[in-house]
Amino acid sequence: MTVHEGELVALVGPSGCGKTTLLNLAANLLLPWEGQIASSFARPAMMFQQPRLLPWKRTLDNIALGLKAQGVARTERNAQAAQLAERMGLTADDLTKFPGALSGGMQSRAALARAFAIRPDLLLLDEAFSALDIGLKCELYALLEGERTAHGSAVLMITHDLMEAVRLAELILVMSGSPGRIVATHRIDTPVNMRDEAWVFARTAEFIRWPDIRAAFGLASLKAA
Repeated sequence: MTVHEGELVALVGPSGCGKTTLLNLAANLLLPWEGQIASSFARPAMMFQQPRLLPWKRTLDNIALGLKAQGVARTERNAQAAQLAERMGLTADDLTKFPGALSGGMQSRAALARAFAIRPDLLLLDEAFSALDIGLKCELYALLEGERTAHGSAVLMITHDLMEAVRLAELILVMSGSPGRIVATHRIDTPVNMRDEAWVFARTAEFIRWPDIRAAFGLASLKAA
C-alpha cells in the first residue's frame, strides 16, 4: 500500500484483522519482522481512539506539547496552540482547564488540535472518532478536512465504519483477517465538499453490496430476488 502526499487513505476492515498493527508499523511504533516500510514524511502525528491528554497539564499545554518537543519557545508555542484551539472550537476558558474538567467532545477537539499543532505532513488516525456521537463526528470531520487541506497533510485513518471512510477518504483499502491482508482497493473521485448525506448513504449502500467488502466483514452473500 502507498499513501501519497496530501491524500486521505482509509483502511477499513473487521475487528482483529490487523488494522491498528499496520498503523503502528506506519508510525514506527512497531518494527516489521519482514518486508520494509519506506517513508519520506518528516513530521508524522497520531491521534488515537482515546484523546490521551496528559491529565496533569492544562489544555493549552497539552495542545502545545509537540511544539515544546520541537524546541519552540513558550510564548510562540502558546500563541500557535491558542490560535489552533480557537479554530477547533475551544474557548480561552477551556484552555485553562485540566483534561478531567473537559467534556469528551472537548477532549477530542484538543487531541485533534495537538495533532495538527506541529503541521504534520502525515496524520495517523486510529479510530479517532469511533466513540463520538454523530453530531460531534460531523463537526470534527469538517475540522479535519479544513486543517489537512490548508496544510496539505496526508492522512492514513483506521476505521471499521465504512460510512466514515466513504465520507472522508479519497482511497479506501479493504482489509480482511486470518491472515491480515488488503483484499480490495476503491478510489473515490467525488470531492469531499460535494459528498452530502444522501450521497454518502447511497455510496455506502453500494459498497456494502460488493462481494469483497461483504466477505471481509463476514456478511452473507446477497442473492438475487
